[in-house]
Amino acid sequence: MDVPVIVAGGGPVGLTTAFELQSRGVRTLLLERNPSTTRHPKMDVTNGRSMELFRRMGIAEKIRDIAVPRGNPMDVSWVTRLNEWELARFRYPDVESWREDIRANNDGSQPLEPYMRLSQVVLEPLLRGLLEESPLVEMRFGWAVEGFDDDGEGVTVHLREVATGRTERQRCALLAGCDGGGSIVREKLGFAWDGQYNVARFFMVHFRSEARDLLQRFGIAWHYQSPAGSTLIAQDDEEIWTLHCMLPEGADAAAIDPRQLAFDALGQEFPIEVIQANPWSPHLVLANGYGRGRVWMAGDAVHQVIPTGGYGMNTGIGDAVDLAWKYAAILQGWGGSALLDSIEAERRPVGRAIVDASRLHMGVRLKIAQAYAPIIHDDTPEGAAARDAYGALIAELGNAENESRGIELDHRYRQSPIVCHECDEPEWRLRDYVPSTWPGMRAPHLFLEDGSAIFDRLGPWFTLVRFTDAPAQPLLDAARERGVPVDLLDIRDAHARRIYERDFVLIRPDQHVAWRGDAMPEDPMAMIDRIRGARS
Repeated sequence: MDVPVIVAGGGPVGLTTAFELQSRGVRTLLLERNPSTTRHPKMDVTNGRSMELFRRMGIAEKIRDIAVPRGNPMDVSWVTRLNEWELARFRYPDVESWREDIRANNDGSQPLEPYMRLSQVVLEPLLRGLLEESPLVEMRFGWAVEGFDDDGEGVTVHLREVATGRTERQRCALLAGCDGGGSIVREKLGFAWDGQYNVARFFMVHFRSEARDLLQRFGIAWHYQSPAGSTLIAQDDEEIWTLHCMLPEGADAAAIDPRQLAFDALGQEFPIEVIQANPWSPHLVLANGYGRGRVWMAGDAVHQVIPTGGYGMNTGIGDAVDLAWKYAAILQGWGGSALLDSIEAERRPVGRAIVDASRLHMGVRLKIAQAYAPIIHDDTPEGAAARDAYGALIAELGNAENESRGIELDHRYRQSPIVCHECDEPEWRLRDYVPSTWPGMRAPHLFLEDGSAIFDRLGPWFTLVRFTDAPAQPLLDAARERGVPVDLLDIRDAHARRIYERDFVLIRPDQHVAWRGDAMPEDPMAMIDRIRGARS
C-alpha cells in the first residue's frame, strides 16, 4: 500500500475524516479537485453535536476563536423588510449564556457544547491548517479522483492533477468518499439518488457591507427572514452577509442584477460589495447505498438536504467520525469486517431522518409564504393589524428548524450489527432529546459532582463506565484477548447513575452506547466480538 487511507474530497467532511484518522494514528492522503478551500458561504451553523465531536478532537475552542464572537446571540427574526417592521423574533442565547444554561440544567437532555455560528468559508481553512501540521496527513488540493478499482485486498485510486492533466495511481487499504453531491466515488460504485431534485430555485448574493444601520436595524440576529421568500444571514455580525432569495417560477437567473436584488429584498439601497452571486437549487435526496467492500462514503456524497435546520454539514461531521474510527479499527487489526457494513446500517437511517426533517421544516416556510399579503407593508391601522396577525401565525408555527434536538442529538442505531440491542425503545421526539443509554443511542452529556464533563472522562476508544463496586474483569479480559482497547471509568455519582440507567455502560469511540447491564454479560467474549464487528 502507498497509504492506508485515501480521502476523496477536501470539504468539511473530508477534512474532518482526515483529522479523525490522523488522531487515531492512521496515515492519510486527502485529495481535493479544487485548488483551495471553498469560496462559497455554505453552511452557517455548527450544531451542538458537531461541537461535541470537535471538542473530543481537541479543536472546539480553536474553531470558536474564528467564529462569530461568543457573546453574540443566535436570534432568528422575521421582518416585512429590514427598512420596515419586525414581525416575530425567536430568541436564542449566546455561547456563554447557553453554557450557563447547560450547566444549570444538568439532566442529560442537552449537548455538552452550545451551537456556534460559523460559515464553511471560515471552517475549512482552519481544518486544512491543522492538518498541515500533522505528519500523518498529505493533502493535495487541485487533484481529482477519476476512478478506482477495489480488488478485495486493497483499492487502486486513479487521480489526475487538474492544472496539468498529469495522472497517477495510488494504492490504499480503504477509500473514503467525501467528495460532495457530484461524488465520483458514488458514481463509480453505481449508487443512485432517492428523493426530489431541485426542490426550489434560489439566488444567492454574498456581499460585504458596513451598513449596519439597515442590516442590524432591529439588533443583532443570526437570520433575518422575509415572508416574500428571502433570508439574510449575518456571517460575522460586522461586514459579511449572505442573502438567499427564492426565485419565482420562470425567472431568468442570468438577467438578475445581484445588487438590485439585494436592494429590493431588504427594502432600500445601501453600500454593497458583491463577493459572490449565483443561482442554486437545493435537493432532498438520499443515496441508495453508502458503500461496499473497501470503499465507503460520508456527507453530501450520500445525502443532500435543504439548508433549513443546518443538517447537511453537521450530519456529515457525524458520518466522518463514524467512518474514521471504524477504518482505524480495521487497520489496527482488531476491527472485524462487520464494522464496514455498520456504516450504512447506522448512518443511512440518520440520512433518511434529516431528509424528512428538512422537508418538514420547508413545509413551515411554505405555510408562512402562503399566508403573505402585501398589506403588511402598509403604514396604516389595517397594515398594523395584518402585521400583528401575521406575526402571531409565525410564532404559532414556531421555529422547529433551529430547535429540533431530537434530529440533531438522538441518532439511534436500531439496525446496527455492532450494537447489543434491547427491546423497549424509549420515546423519540423531534424537538427534544430524551436522555437514555438504550444501546445504539448517543450517551447523555452530564457534569459530574466534581464539575467535570463525563464526555471529557471517556477514553479515545471504548470506555466501560462503572457505577458500582462489582467486578468488571470478565469484560476487560475478553477485550484484552481480542485486542479491543477498552478503558475503565469508575464513577460514584448517584445523579449520573440515574441518568445512565445501568451499573455498567459501554460507550464507543463516537460516544454511542454499545452495551449496558447491571451485571457482566453472560458471554463477555461474544459481546466483545459483536461490538468489534467480528462475523459469527
